[in-house]
Amino acid sequence: MSVRIGFVGAGGIANAHLKNLEQIPEAKLVAFADVDTTRAQTAADRFGAVAYADYHEMLDKEPLDALYVCVPPFAHDDAEVLAARKGIALFVEKPVATTLAKAREIERAIADAGVISSVGYHWRYYDITDRAREILSDREIGMVLGYWVGGMPGVAWWRVLEQSGGQMVEQTTHIFDLARFLCGDIAEVSAQYATRTLGDVPNFSVWDVGTATLRFESGVVGQIATSCMVKKGGKVGLQIIARDVVLEIAGGKLTVTAADQDAAEFPSESSPTLREDQTFVAAVQSGDGAAIRSPYADAVKTLAATLACNESAQTGKPVRP
Repeated sequence: MSVRIGFVGAGGIANAHLKNLEQIPEAKLVAFADVDTTRAQTAADRFGAVAYADYHEMLDKEPLDALYVCVPPFAHDDAEVLAARKGIALFVEKPVATTLAKAREIERAIADAGVISSVGYHWRYYDITDRAREILSDREIGMVLGYWVGGMPGVAWWRVLEQSGGQMVEQTTHIFDLARFLCGDIAEVSAQYATRTLGDVPNFSVWDVGTATLRFESGVVGQIATSCMVKKGGKVGLQIIARDVVLEIAGGKLTVTAADQDAAEFPSESSPTLREDQTFVAAVQSGDGAAIRSPYADAVKTLAATLACNESAQTGKPVRP
């Protein structure tokens, strides 16, 4: 049985999913909606699908089994709610919203409809993440150290706080989510942000540096730092520190440094984004979402943690997500 799939948003991250879905025989791409009608038509021509300028019309006309929502954070409006009410499974790209109120609205709609959902936290699907969990299975984690240090994305909406949520919410969310996946839910955050060098960038209302101290419900403590100031020399990853062993997931590989042993490196041997798309399509086909590693309700917890960091940085007080 084929899975009829539509897209809201046909640029950016959508293209990565399209490359994956081309490799999944059960996936049938039937409709694309984008405010940029050229993007929608280009994708539709590629797959012999139908292009729409308005996703409301697409949802009214197309009998879909699943919908990918691949839009900027501020553009999450009612597509997910309308799709859920129609019984359409949802794959939503991160972050799922810029406010908890919107995310909770969508979460309720998904729960009420009982539809399968997945969110694009692909770090959970790395084979090296599986290996890390195996190594940590009989160890107590003490702390985590995360970082997302790089350059400023070129899209104009990213530098506007109300549209992206800032770097912790929009990019570093992957590090928060991986830390949650390995260590459990976050109980409290305390953050400090600043704009040090990018204040001359037009319409720049986010921050160019930030750091957050975390306390997990499990007792693990952590720190996650972020910056969008550098074009070279940055690093993206997470260290997990347990007794006599340090694990680092970064650059598509896992590095394990254990007591009295040389460091061992394990490169990823599979595509995590392909794996997450395969898992989602299989779940829609079978009606069983148990294998999905980041259902919508869980992704809302990651959003809550990053928004709590924004609140803490602005108020100067610790915040419980």
